[in-house]
Amino acid sequence: MVNESRLLDDANSLFMQRRFDEALFLYSLLTSHFPENKEYKLYPLFCDIALEDENKAIALFDYFTIVKANDLDEAIKYMEDMINAYDGDVEKMMNLLKEFSDSTVDSLEAIKYDDFKKLIEERGSFKIAFEDIMFSTKVAIETKEDFYDFVTKLIENGFSSTAYNYLEGFNEYFTYDKEILKLYEKLEEKKNETNHKR
Repeated sequence: MVNESRLLDDANSLFMQRRFDEALFLYSLLTSHFPENKEYKLYPLFCDIALEDENKAIALFDYFTIVKANDLDEAIKYMEDMINAYDGDVEKMMNLLKEFSDSTVDSLEAIKYDDFKKLIEERGSFKIAFEDIMFSTKVAIETKEDFYDFVTKLIENGFSSTAYNYLEGFNEYFTYDKEILKLYEKLEEKKNETNHKR
C-alpha cells in the first residue's frame, strides 16, 4: 500500500533540494498509483522545466504551492490552461512565464533589498510583492541582517523552496552561523505545519 501523503512530502522535499531526477521518480509513482489526481500530474512538469531553468521551476513550484493553499482547483486550472495552451511545450511555457514576469516588473535582473522593501510597502504585503518579481528578479542581499529578514519572510509567507535555495546558496559564507541554523529550524517547522494541515 502506497502512503500517498508521505510519498508527496518526500518528492517535494527532493524537488526543493534540486534533486529533480529523484523527485520525478516519486512523482511518477504518485501519478501511476493515483491517475485521477490532477495535481500529481503537474509535478513532473515542474521537473521538466527544471531541466531548462532550475530557478524558474522552483519559482513556479512555490507559486503553485501558495495558490493551491488558497484554492487547489483554481491553481490546477491555471497550470492546466498554461500546459494545454502550449501543448506541453516547455520552451513555450518558459516564454509565457517570461511574459508574465515582464508584465509584472520591468524585467529587472536584480533589486536591492531596500528597494524591495519599498515595493512591499507599495503592494501592501511581502507575499504580493514577491509574487510580482519571483519569475524575473533576484533580490540582491548586501547585509546579513537583510538576509535573515528576507529568508524569514520567505518562510513565513509560504515560499519554502525559495527560502531553502537562498539558505543553500549562502551556506558556504556562514556555515555554522547560529541565525542560519535557526532559519533551517524555522523552515522545518513550517514544513511540519504544512504537513499537519493536510
